[in-house]
Amino acid sequence: MQRTGTEFGFGFLNTQAAFDIQESIIPYDPATDSYGRVLLAGFLNSLRVIIPGLILTTLLGILAGVVSFSDNWLLRKGSLLYVEIIRNIPLLLQLYFWYRAVFSKLPNPDNRLAWFGSIYLSNRGVFLPWPAMNWQFGSSAIALLVLVIAVGWLWRWRTQLMVETGQSGQSQLLALWALAAIALLLVVFGFGWQIPQETDSAVFDGGLRLSAEFSAILFGLVIYTSAYVSEIVRAGIQSVAKGQWEAARALGLKSGLTMRLVVFPQALRVIIPPLNSQYMNLAKNSSLAIAVGYVDIYSVANTTYNQAGRPVEVMLIIMVTYLILDLMISAVMNTLNNLVQIRER
Repeated sequence: MQRTGTEFGFGFLNTQAAFDIQESIIPYDPATDSYGRVLLAGFLNSLRVIIPGLILTTLLGILAGVVSFSDNWLLRKGSLLYVEIIRNIPLLLQLYFWYRAVFSKLPNPDNRLAWFGSIYLSNRGVFLPWPAMNWQFGSSAIALLVLVIAVGWLWRWRTQLMVETGQSGQSQLLALWALAAIALLLVVFGFGWQIPQETDSAVFDGGLRLSAEFSAILFGLVIYTSAYVSEIVRAGIQSVAKGQWEAARALGLKSGLTMRLVVFPQALRVIIPPLNSQYMNLAKNSSLAIAVGYVDIYSVANTTYNQAGRPVEVMLIIMVTYLILDLMISAVMNTLNNLVQIRER
C-alpha cells in the first residue's frame, strides 16, 4: 500500500458501487448506491441463507439421528445410508449437483411444474405462497408469539403438577390443544397468505420467489450439514445410560415417548456443544454460494475489492462479518447449553 501510495481507510464505502447484483432484500440501485449499500445487501443475502439453513438443518439432523434408533429396519438403514453418502462427498461437489443437475434442469417457465395450484417450479426458480407483509401479518405474528409463550408456560406448569402432585394434567392438556388450534387459525387466516399469480407469460406476482441459485446453496448446506448433525444426535442418544431406556420401558412407555420424555432431554447435554461447531460451519460454508452464482457477502466483497482496489479493507470486513456471526451463534448455543446442564444442589 505504501508503494502504490494508497492510504488505509474505509472511505471508499461511500463511493458509488456501479455494479448490479441479481437479487437483494433491500432496494439497491447501482447507479446511485454505494459500496457500503451493496455490501449490506450481500450480508442480508447471507443471513437469508444462514437463518433458514440453521432451522432446517436442526430439524432434518434431529430427525435422521432419532430415526437411526427406529425399530423399522428400512428407516434405520436409510438413515445410515444417507449419513455415509453425504458425509463422504465434498460440499462443493454437492452444491454443483444441486445447481447443475437439479434446479437448473427444471422445466422452462412455459412447461413449469405446478403443485396444488399454488407452488410452481421452473428453471427460473421456485414460487411459493407467502404472507403479506402488512399490519394484519404483524398483529397476527405478535399474537402467535404470545400464544407460544403461553403454551411454554402451561406446559411447564402441567409437568410440575404431574411430577409433584401426581395429577393427570388432563385439563392443562385440553388447554394446550385449544391454544394450538387458535395458533393454527392465526397462521392460516391471520397471515394473509399471497398465492403466486401469473401476470404475464411465466411471470408471477405475489408470494415468494426462491431463485435457482438460492435454492441450490440452501439445499446443499442443509443436506450436507444435517448428516453431521445426525451423527451428533446419534452419539448423544447413545450416551444415555441403558438403564434409562429400561426404566422407561418398565413404566410402560412406548418407544416414541421414551425418546421424547426420557432419553432425548438427557442427550441434549452431549449434543449441544458439538452442534455449536456445526452451526458455525454452516455459517462459514455459506461463503461457497459464489460457486453457484448466489450473491452473498463474500461474492459482493470479491467484486468490491477487484473494482475499488481495496483488498485489505474488504478482507477485514469479510473477516469481521463472519467472526461476528460465529460469535453470535456461539453465544446463543452456550446459553442453551447452560440451560440443559444438571444443577447440583
